[in-house]
Amino acid sequence: MPRKYDLHTHSTASDGTLTPPELVALAAAKGVEVLALTDHDTLEGLASARTAADAAGLILSPGVEISVTWGGRTIHIIGLGIDLRNQALCAGLAELSAYRRRRAEAIGQRLAKEGIEGAFEGARAFSNGRLIGRTHFARFLVQRGYASDEREVFKHYLVKGKPGHVVGDWASLETAVGWIRGAGGQAVIAHPGRYHFTRAKLLRLIGEFTALGGVGIEVVSGSHTPDECLRFARYAQENRLLASVGSDFHGPGNPWTQLGGMAPLPSFCTPIWADWEEQRLSR
Repeated sequence: MPRKYDLHTHSTASDGTLTPPELVALAAAKGVEVLALTDHDTLEGLASARTAADAAGLILSPGVEISVTWGGRTIHIIGLGIDLRNQALCAGLAELSAYRRRRAEAIGQRLAKEGIEGAFEGARAFSNGRLIGRTHFARFLVQRGYASDEREVFKHYLVKGKPGHVVGDWASLETAVGWIRGAGGQAVIAHPGRYHFTRAKLLRLIGEFTALGGVGIEVVSGSHTPDECLRFARYAQENRLLASVGSDFHGPGNPWTQLGGMAPLPSFCTPIWADWEEQRLSR
């Protein structure tokens, strides 16, 4: 019988609301058999997730979601099956974490100019002193009554042209894919439907990505409609990319993404896990 996979999830090590052990426990309860923890620009949660997964009898693929600046936009590249001890990857993620702190301070300053005081401190409190992301600002602004939910916060405060927007200055695509490959992992384009690229621009991204050694694209995602899943499945097939499945789960408070609750891959796709061995998954 095929396993149940969820290869894109987040914990409190970045902007999720469950600790790594809590995430693993919920995944096991939902019937997920192979889980990837892919926190933003950090490997911090993977050790405790590994211990919890071993206890729960669940296979953990160590992963990361790397922030990338490409074509004037921020995109995300997932690394699956990475070696946590790889020095180049660890050093690169440390640089991104330091930049996240500087960007968070800049967001707080911009929101203060709009009369929203204490946003940086509030976001830091939601992050529990760890990596600070825009989602933490969103939670703070919802708590303070500036919006009814996190999606509304992003729409009115944190995207391009809005008061709290700060242009990202992340890793290059070449650098991110190089880190992942150097750490023995597989590089995957995360949730392509969220970028709203034209066909020409998406094909340009795929072309550069594959030339650098990227191998996969997220076909089934918590961010994708059924029609988008089918469309990206065709992109995968046409461009000889492996197809991945991930909820992009951040916590039970986000009802539009359910852990392990995605549709199966279209039958004509080649899954990212087609040639995996359990030794690689449990590295």
